[in-house]
Amino acid sequence: MADENSKKFLIITSETGGGHASAAAAIADGLKRFAAPDCLVNIVRALEETHLLTKKLAESYNYLLRHHQHLMKYYYWAIERFRPYESNLLYQLTSRYAKQLFVKYCPQVVVSVHPMTQHYLGQMLRDLGLLDRIPLVTVVTDPCYGFWRGWACDDVSLYLVATDEARQQLIDYGVPVEKIKICGIPIHPKFQFQNVEDKCAARMDLGLDPEKFTVFINAGWIGGGNIPHIFEQMIERGEQIKDTQAIFLAGRNEGLRERIGAMARRAAFPTKVLGYSNAMEKLMNAADVMVSKLGGLTTFEALASRLPIIADTTTRPMPQESQTANLILRHQAGVLLARASDVVPTIRRLLHDPAEHNAMRLAASRIAIPDATQRIVDELMRKLDERIVRRTREIESNECQVAG
Repeated sequence: MADENSKKFLIITSETGGGHASAAAAIADGLKRFAAPDCLVNIVRALEETHLLTKKLAESYNYLLRHHQHLMKYYYWAIERFRPYESNLLYQLTSRYAKQLFVKYCPQVVVSVHPMTQHYLGQMLRDLGLLDRIPLVTVVTDPCYGFWRGWACDDVSLYLVATDEARQQLIDYGVPVEKIKICGIPIHPKFQFQNVEDKCAARMDLGLDPEKFTVFINAGWIGGGNIPHIFEQMIERGEQIKDTQAIFLAGRNEGLRERIGAMARRAAFPTKVLGYSNAMEKLMNAADVMVSKLGGLTTFEALASRLPIIADTTTRPMPQESQTANLILRHQAGVLLARASDVVPTIRRLLHDPAEHNAMRLAASRIAIPDATQRIVDELMRKLDERIVRRTREIESNECQVAG
């Protein structure tokens, strides 16, 4: 199917939330940065492109995430109960597309960063007789215990996980321990701690006061959930935090950006309102604290930036996120926000207690695994090398049989 010595990687993802796509981009960048600058890396949004039905599943997830976050638990339950990723009917509907991927890209290694994709990929590799020739590697983007059962698939040859807790979850799902390695969450190397001068420069680039305590309110890639209501509480009690300034990220929700922009005009503190941004690291670098839902990638990007988190737990987090909340709390790298009305007192406390704020920043640095992407890349290259060696031996064996 391809030159046996080529370096071709196919990364399968989906834009259900922003974390999976961020992980895919970080791995792709890491492969070129740390391993093989000339390698070919293709990223495919499988759920959106495979079939109308899988596209609707992805759209339903994002709709609930944006507008009805409290209902996400039922979506999670339905996926766990009916396991559409194991459906023979869905496989038949998606198999043509999956086959076209292998024909088009001729990958040497296939990487999944989404729990709804590897089952179909593994089945297709089996049907094509390629399961022993093309490694299927899964990078689990949920960092802690309690994530989707869909991550576990017999056809995956290697799992790369963030923590020992994630490793244990896979073991409890029946994945052999020898298939699992702990590497950390794949975040882009641009997420890193900035000194005071760089932080001031980042604020100035955004048109903000370089000296003021800065709150980053992150409504996520999809732009919604509970975060707008939390910001409303900041507006209502803004006189108590008038010595601060804010950045509000509305994500891919233009209506929210306009609504928050109108609200911000009556705030007692200046607020920079932004839509979707490819420069998340600059926003984190400019901030002293982030108010956010606990997505796996976003959390670890903030930790790598030594940015304390005021975590939205006003709605009970989904199972794959609840243990991330416990991780933050256990290491004191942030605060769990149980009620939206608590956000202002929390900000005030961090504003007026630099010692507590600095302690949280140090705690964040202790949890972060800044070289995680390089570790993941090393494992992917090891898989590629194993494949090349195995194919070379097969060719030599066949040649010997012909010669004999």
